[in-house]
Amino acid sequence: MGEQLSICQAALHVLSTSDAREKAAIARETAKLWKAGHFTGRERAFPEDRPARPEKPELLFPKDMPKRGRGGSLENRIALMHAIAHIELNAIDLAWDIVARFGHDMPEDFINDWVEVGDDEARHFMLIEQRLEDLGTFYGELPAHDGLWQAAHDTRNDLAARLAIVPLVLEARGLDVTPGMVKRMENFGDSKSASALKVIYDEEISHVAKGQKWFSWLCEQKGWNGQEKYQELVKKYFSGKLKPPFNKKARKAAGLLESYYLPLSAI
Repeated sequence: MGEQLSICQAALHVLSTSDAREKAAIARETAKLWKAGHFTGRERAFPEDRPARPEKPELLFPKDMPKRGRGGSLENRIALMHAIAHIELNAIDLAWDIVARFGHDMPEDFINDWVEVGDDEARHFMLIEQRLEDLGTFYGELPAHDGLWQAAHDTRNDLAARLAIVPLVLEARGLDVTPGMVKRMENFGDSKSASALKVIYDEEISHVAKGQKWFSWLCEQKGWNGQEKYQELVKKYFSGKLKPPFNKKARKAAGLLESYYLPLSAI
């Protein structure tokens, strides 16, 4: 990696690493090198349709995933944290894919933002993986669903669509559901898991904000009405309606306007 001078090419190294721990470590090191000014170029990179993945966990269709209980048993808490670890691993690749795939002709601040997101997601994965170890297990022991990369694949040729769907639908959904997970963990007496989820929640607000920032920038460059374009793209690329209840306070903090998402909800 030390000889790579293009940040887009360096992002490919993250995406092509199959081992989950190694992927997270390379993501963090690449972010460090970018911030230190190591990568001077941004020659276009061409990521594979799917990033490299470890042999485990077994990937299943969402409909085939075992039902997860909602009680506070160790088994249920492990299942929830394992699912979060899988989401964070995908989030590492989502952030670095947007750098590799779209960074070559965007402002440098765009790369700054998504490298920072990629660094955050790698740290989040490490945090949850450590929590799994504390609970006596590891990432990969349970099956995980294989639907998380579909949004990236569907939007691989359209930056506006990628921004609309990944940060402004999927990550925004995380803002809606994570506070409930934190409360559940607190009620179960698992303060360490609750604290880890709080860290993720607080930083995900900034990730949604970056998505909104660059979606708005792109709409301005193209002369699009942001609200109309967002709704058009979500209808095209997202299956189903957006599900309330929404965490309007967190979404507002991220700059995501109710006029964007409420008309698309199941209300």
